Amino acid sequence: MATTTKKTTTARKMTKKEKEPVAEVIPAVEAVPETAATPVVENAPKKKILFVASECTPFIATGGLAEVIGSLSVAIAKDDSYDVRVIVPFYSDIKTQYRAKFQFIGNIYTPLSWRSQYCGIFLYEENNVKFYFIDNEYYFKRPGCYGYYDDGERFAFFSRAVMEVMNFINFYPDIMHCHDWQAALAAIYLKTKYCYREEYQYIRSVFTIHNIEYQGKYSLDILEDLFDIPSYYKHFVEYDGCINLMKGAIEVSEKFSTVSPKYAEEIKDPFYAHGLENIVKRNEFKLCGILNGIDVEGYNAAKDPKIFANFDKDSLEKKAINKEELQKLLNLPVSPDTPIISMISRLVSHKGLDLVTAVIERLLQEDVQIVILGTGDSAYENYFKELSSRYVGKMNAIISFKPDLARQIYAGSDMFLMPSKSEPCGLSQMIASRYATVPIVRETGGLYDSIKPEGNGGNGFTFASYNAEDMLYVIKTALKCYRDKTYWKTLMTRAITSDFSWAKSAEEYKAMYKDVLGR
Repeated sequence: MATTTKKTTTARKMTKKEKEPVAEVIPAVEAVPETAATPVVENAPKKKILFVASECTPFIATGGLAEVIGSLSVAIAKDDSYDVRVIVPFYSDIKTQYRAKFQFIGNIYTPLSWRSQYCGIFLYEENNVKFYFIDNEYYFKRPGCYGYYDDGERFAFFSRAVMEVMNFINFYPDIMHCHDWQAALAAIYLKTKYCYREEYQYIRSVFTIHNIEYQGKYSLDILEDLFDIPSYYKHFVEYDGCINLMKGAIEVSEKFSTVSPKYAEEIKDPFYAHGLENIVKRNEFKLCGILNGIDVEGYNAAKDPKIFANFDKDSLEKKAINKEELQKLLNLPVSPDTPIISMISRLVSHKGLDLVTAVIERLLQEDVQIVILGTGDSAYENYFKELSSRYVGKMNAIISFKPDLARQIYAGSDMFLMPSKSEPCGLSQMIASRYATVPIVRETGGLYDSIKPEGNGGNGFTFASYNAEDMLYVIKTALKCYRDKTYWKTLMTRAITSDFSWAKSAEEYKAMYKDVLGR
């Protein structure tokens, strides 16, 4: 085998006479700053990136993770020096218009402990990205993506299949970028089961946390039987008396990241870390935070066919048409001077709904209209429905998930309230801004990084403490600003011109990849 000076974080390759040794993860050595310009290499090979995730737009989505995978991969693939590929499960709920275009390229059998499972491989190419879909009807021919008793086994199979498929398609990435606990085992397998195979030894792994609350916790009793992890690798995944897959991926990856810089700092704090703060702090030398972007063409008030009237920064007066039509649609009095405050959210406590319920009736005494769209905990659903029945003409709560209506609410509202207790990144505040709807947010996670206070030339209203009175004070400040039409138009312009594209984020990810590769 040819020698190389490239550093790895895997164990050395075993000889024929040796038994398989225990792999040791060695912290990556920080690169020494270059003192001279890097020479341009003609016809340099493309850097190969493989995204491993449990969902991806436009094929299937349950939340922000899918948006990131679908948009970030395309944004990086615009750079011709990258070969970008994505691998996800082939769920039965993948949209029909795409399923019909998938190309079956073959099948293999994937080993997982005592099991050997069928793995079909489908391919779809678009926007210079190759998307692979892992097919196994036993695991993935079910409604939805998550919430099954055997999710651990399902995503263990998926992660192991990822490693086996590399050989089938003859694609060994420079960077394997795994997302959330469902893909964590791919990073773990790379540094345990596969680190002794020559073709896998120079693959670097990056792990991104989209929400640290969901960590992939399981009993240690099933370590070998279900996850196919030998007991001598138990130290990678063992934490707090159980298997913790997210912990394992943090430990073994060369870099791990979050979806905003603020969240990268927050998860060192027990308030946000859900028990993993010590692991995060121990590995913070390889932690970074990169703010997500959004699909700025998909969420574009100038082109969106779902809203009542299109507009841009130079025709903000047309936003009033959207407001009037929204008021008619939701049986609210047509009143151009009454501000509409909207929320589009999952109705769960960490979205700040306990703050909202504490002061909403006081807020309703003001000259406002409140619109809430979403589903979630029955206690919140019932509360907002009952409140709507008491404040007819002032409030309308739609307990449903209606994407087209959501866009009409974004376009027709004046303010968008997002008082989250924690928010790794958040997309709604960015989407609202794209429709010139001014956000009111709590300074946490990606909300802090994307929305800045209007008094300092920012694009919205913010409050720091998780306190209902502070939130109400800031909302009333926004209402006062709304009465100054000239200033409010300035705020609308700042919001709609905020840059939330993936271009900047993609450059930061590419910089992280180059750092990992020692460039």
